[in-house]
This record gives sequence, structure tokens and C-alpha cells, in this order.
Amino acid sequence: MRRQCLFSLAGSVSLLSVFAFSGCNNSPPAAPAAGAASASSATDEHDHAAHAHPTEGPHHGDLVELGNEEYHAEIVHGDGGEVTVYVLDSHAEKAVPIEAAEVVINLTHDGNAEQFKLPATPDAGDPAGKSSKFSLKDAELAGDLDAEGTAAKLVLSINGTSYTGKIEHHHEGEGHDHAHEKTEK
Repeated sequence: MRRQCLFSLAGSVSLLSVFAFSGCNNSPPAAPAAGAASASSATDEHDHAAHAHPTEGPHHGDLVELGNEEYHAEIVHGDGGEVTVYVLDSHAEKAVPIEAAEVVINLTHDGNAEQFKLPATPDAGDPAGKSSKFSLKDAELAGDLDAEGTAAKLVLSINGTSYTGKIEHHHEGEGHDHAHEKTEK
């Protein structure tokens, strides 16, 4: 009986050792599954050296990262105060039509919080009931987005997931039309 207990005790110690050391390895933690991290934050950590970041979108507008670069949005200032948001893929190259009637820009300027809703204005190639383009002609929005000290965020939903991205307007200095009469920077 004593011999049987020793084997059982030795087996238990071996088994505990396997469990105790099985979690201890030197390999890096596995990357989270797509969507597992907070998709609503544009500030999620990722490896910037692993890939090139485009500096502007296909319409020559400012890019907004959505999620962990799962998607991008492009903000374009057009004629007469028109602001257009294009929803793009992870490479900021192709349009991504989404099921949304509008996207929202929340901004704070001079201590005042404002919200602007940009209705869907589908491009010709967008399928019925979806849009990759959202536009609003509003001189106040265009001016506030271009003003120093403005904090602006884009809020939208893609496939049931809410995304928020920080809008940063890049001033190129000379040649930038602050009246937004052209779609160029």
C-alpha cells in the first residue's frame, strides 16, 4: 500500500510540474484576433515599422485611422465649405460602402462642443443601401476643421462595430487654400 501511495504521490508531483511550467515559455503572446481589441480607438498600438503609411487618400484628403488600421476615412474639404468623408479599406486605397445613413463629426473649438451629421451621398459604384461617401456643405464645419486648436473626431459604424478616429488637418503652408475653394491641399 505504501509503495502504491509513493507512485501516486510521484505521479501527482509530475503532473503538477507539467501544469506549473506549461504556461512559462519565452515566446511572445499571440496577437489578438481581429476585432478583439477595442475597435473604437484610433490610438491602438501597432507596429508602424512593419508597413508604410499613406500620407493622403486617393482624393488628396487627410486620412483618419479607424481601429487598428482596419479601415481608414479620408476627409476632403471642397468648394464652398463642403466636407466629404470617404470610407476606405485598411490600405486607404479602395472604397468601402457601409450601411449607414450618416457619419458624425464631433468637434471642440474655442471651448464649444459641436456635432455635425454628414448624410450618405453614395458614389456611382456603391451598392444599393450602402455608401462609401458622406458629404455636408457647411462653412462653419469646414472653418472649424481648419482652425488652430480644434479637436475633432469622426464616429461611424462598420458592420455593427463602432469606430472613432481622430481628425487631424495637416497644413502644408504655401499653396493651401484656407477658404477651401479647391479640393487640393
